[in-house]
Amino acid sequence: MTASAGTSSAGTDPEARPGAIEALLGQDLFHADQAMLHMGPILRHLLQNDDRSIFSDEIIARVRGMLADVARQLVQAMGEAAGHADAAAWAREAGPGLAEMLAARQPLLHHLHMLAVEWQLTEKLQGRLAIDPVLTPLLQDVIASPDPDLAARGMNLLAAQARFGQQVRRMQIPLAELPTRLHEIALAAMQDYVGEDAAGKAAAEMSEITLRQRRSVAASRVDLLDHIVSALGSERSATLQFDHAGVALFLSGLAANAGIARETAIMCTTESQMPRLALSLVAAHVQREGVVATFSALHPDIAVPAGIERLDPARAAVLLASTPMDAQD
Repeated sequence: MTASAGTSSAGTDPEARPGAIEALLGQDLFHADQAMLHMGPILRHLLQNDDRSIFSDEIIARVRGMLADVARQLVQAMGEAAGHADAAAWAREAGPGLAEMLAARQPLLHHLHMLAVEWQLTEKLQGRLAIDPVLTPLLQDVIASPDPDLAARGMNLLAAQARFGQQVRRMQIPLAELPTRLHEIALAAMQDYVGEDAAGKAAAEMSEITLRQRRSVAASRVDLLDHIVSALGSERSATLQFDHAGVALFLSGLAANAGIARETAIMCTTESQMPRLALSLVAAHVQREGVVATFSALHPDIAVPAGIERLDPARAAVLLASTPMDAQD
């Protein structure tokens, strides 16, 4: 759904048939797929070069910084396992090559990119709509829940969300904040980094044990978000209102309700992915008023096509699942 889509015949015909609106969104989704399919290679190129014409300097800097921070933590863990007196200083000297190897891991790179995009959106909506980046009305309700476990997780999320903002601004991400699958990818890159060096392999194996233990007992911010969305049960539709839920819970709620990856939900909010956003909202059973409200928050100059409320949520989910980007998640 590009700016031109808002002025297409389907967008101006109030009697648009479900088949017509489905065809329009399907065509636009194809073009949205092309943008996403080329995103990873382009981002890798930009991380290795000075050409920043496609992504903002801020986003690229934050992704580069987070990659370097992950590499630093891995090398420091190996330094500690090897008995270096000052493992932190050693990591600062030894880490650049590992950062480049991590950048070649597309799932990890995509995740870090989306975290940077998420925080950019958070700051954008805080400035434009005064949506608090940390304590939102929905999170206040969670913290006040009579369920002590849910209330405790709400408090933990409050602290985790505050840390997230600080970490992204500092271009950092703790290893324990990575989803388990990506944590394993980072550990595999560490093994590749040491190669056949016997001492390096021994240090990597020892540090892997420690890092896995730390991750196994950690509840990351995304873990907390997912748990809270799940715990809301039939009331999790409350997460699909920006002004009530805030950005973080909205993104996790959209992912859960539409059956897409959280990274895809984040990408949905960008200008090139408006058809995916529309389909995801429909798949999440959001009514037309909610779709309009979401687009008003994210893309105030774009009109939602008439007739979108006639698109069946199950068909929207099928369209999403049939695209290469969503099929790989």
